[in-house]
Amino acid sequence: MKIDQLVYSGNKFKGKVTLGEKAQWILVFGSSHLINETEIFDQIRNLYPKGYIMGCSSAGEIHDSNVTDDTLTVTAIYLEKSSVVFSAFELESNADYNFTGKKIINSLKADDLKHIFVLSEGLNINGSKLVEGMRDNNRKNLPITGGLSGDGSDFKATYVIANDYAKQNQIVVAALYGDIKTGCASMGGWDTFGVERIVTKAHDNVLYQIDGKPALDLYKEYLGEKSKDLPASALLFPLSIRERQSGYSYVRTVLGVDEDKKTLTFAGDIPVNSYCRLMKANTNNLIDGSRQAIELSNEMISSQQADLAILISCIGRKLVLKQMVDEEVLVVRELIGTDTTITGFYSYGEISPYKKDTSCELHNQTMTITLLAEEC
Repeated sequence: MKIDQLVYSGNKFKGKVTLGEKAQWILVFGSSHLINETEIFDQIRNLYPKGYIMGCSSAGEIHDSNVTDDTLTVTAIYLEKSSVVFSAFELESNADYNFTGKKIINSLKADDLKHIFVLSEGLNINGSKLVEGMRDNNRKNLPITGGLSGDGSDFKATYVIANDYAKQNQIVVAALYGDIKTGCASMGGWDTFGVERIVTKAHDNVLYQIDGKPALDLYKEYLGEKSKDLPASALLFPLSIRERQSGYSYVRTVLGVDEDKKTLTFAGDIPVNSYCRLMKANTNNLIDGSRQAIELSNEMISSQQADLAILISCIGRKLVLKQMVDEEVLVVRELIGTDTTITGFYSYGEISPYKKDTSCELHNQTMTITLLAEEC
């Protein structure tokens, strides 16, 4: 695998173009306004005329050991021993996201398929339903990773690139085949606080009541002064969900609020009768979560040196870490070495197995890492 990496900043690209027509796969992550610049897309197309351009809007860009805002990163990839096949899916209003997930999996040829990488619309979607549809039809339990596109802390519109100008309500998929090893993991690092409460009314990813009280009112009580900055301030206080029957726990992030209905809309489902607790950040634990994610990902490719690391971290982590946000990328660089190219973005949701031999899930507030290594 050979890789170019460019950064668009200050109205120009920085970096060296070596692959040109050889590049088959072009990963692009950037702020909403840059992702939507058709002139920038055309420039990328001219630099890599035969590659499939795949990407999305972000809440921050990751490249090398850096985290930046209002930039656009381009990672051009030439696969020497493996191959990649792309597909795109448009989401209609009131779409059956579970069925869309099923359709994605059923569209892929199973022979020699090694890994599925997905970038999705980030707001107008129920991410857990999408992932559920992919997971339940993934009979070989192949690793599926990726993320939901972002829009900074604005939460207005997200965009996906599928080899054409950026669009809303779209999903793009890269299916990797052949002599390639992949490793992936997703870790958090948040602490729960307060009493455990019961979800008494919810539908899909909309939470109406907790302990019989309007969800938004109760949430505002916890947030205090920070409630005036909703929904952005909710990223600092995600919800821990514990399912009553299975005891399985996961984190959900607020993506929107309805002041009239007193509801909270999340990136994924909130089951009725599940238990919930608020969470808060511990800076050291967040950085340690990033460390654990790269360690678990590395274990899956054993002694092989990764060619590419795709880091998808949640916007909530970025808002908490502030000027220390580079630390969660630096810890990855320290453990993976200098020979691996790092790219990625800050998202509204992360898609990955938790670790080896677990199923794909929608995560919030995690560092999710995908490692790619062509076999020697």
